[in-house]
Amino acid sequence: ALQYTRGTVTAFAPFDARADAEALRKAMKGMGTDEETVLTILTTRNNAQRQEIASAFKTLFGRDLVDDLKSELTGKFETLMVSLMRPAYIFDAHALKHAIKGAGTNEKVLTEILASRTPEEVQNIKQVYLQEYEANLEDKITGETSGHFQRLLVVLLQANRDPDVGVDEALVEQDAQVLFRAGELKWGTDEEKFITILGTRSVSHLRRVFDKYMTISGLQIEETIDRETSGDLEKLLLAVVKCIRSVPAYFAETLYYSMKGAGTDDDTLIRVMVSRSEVDLLDIRREFRKNFAKSLYQMIQKDTSGDYRKALLLLCGGDDN
Repeated sequence: ALQYTRGTVTAFAPFDARADAEALRKAMKGMGTDEETVLTILTTRNNAQRQEIASAFKTLFGRDLVDDLKSELTGKFETLMVSLMRPAYIFDAHALKHAIKGAGTNEKVLTEILASRTPEEVQNIKQVYLQEYEANLEDKITGETSGHFQRLLVVLLQANRDPDVGVDEALVEQDAQVLFRAGELKWGTDEEKFITILGTRSVSHLRRVFDKYMTISGLQIEETIDRETSGDLEKLLLAVVKCIRSVPAYFAETLYYSMKGAGTDDDTLIRVMVSRSEVDLLDIRREFRKNFAKSLYQMIQKDTSGDYRKALLLLCGGDDN
């Protein structure tokens, strides 16, 4: 398995699952809830430890920790705490399931998850989806999407991106030319070329293709995508390009726009903070500080409140002055 070391949340030591379970039960028992204890424990233990706490909780009290959290907490704070209790692949599978169920599809969630996860992660998500929901993720997604947007999602779901092994400069040149002819030089864009190349070539190869594209056309590939495509396809192509360039930079931008302006997109804020907390949130914080002239910590502080804010700031793990 991939070992990530750029998260803000790591294994807590010394760890005692039973002691944590007892503290959580005490915090939620009787009248009123001691939210501070709940949020402090759940944001400072890693996911594997949270699963052990849930198991100890059931053993000691015959109660389900997640059910208790749901009945004792409310609103965004509840959503955040319950999200922290989901194992990573279940978290992604659950987010995708909710993005494609019922009226209207949440394309934003499909885009964010499928553009940013590694091929290995996508394979795991598909497996977990099948186990948890007894349904095929690809079938569900194709049933709710259409056109080139659907096709690129299907390509990404195959999780067959070329491995990063050396870059063939002749192929770099060729791909850059193909993209240039398919986009800027064509009346109406040949989206299929973009889908195939952006969805299947290796990360290091594509980074070189983007440089070469700039040399040939005088444009960043993002500018061409912006000019030549629109709607959900445009957003997905841009997300894929940004993730090829830098996944942490993509998430820094996602977090920034979830809080910028009036109102906060709490679903996105929670989803990114929880899903990246053990992966690359330290890198995301660095990109955020570099690109937005303020720290992630400062923006969360300004944009949220109460126990929800306390928990998010603990997940953030510190300020970057």
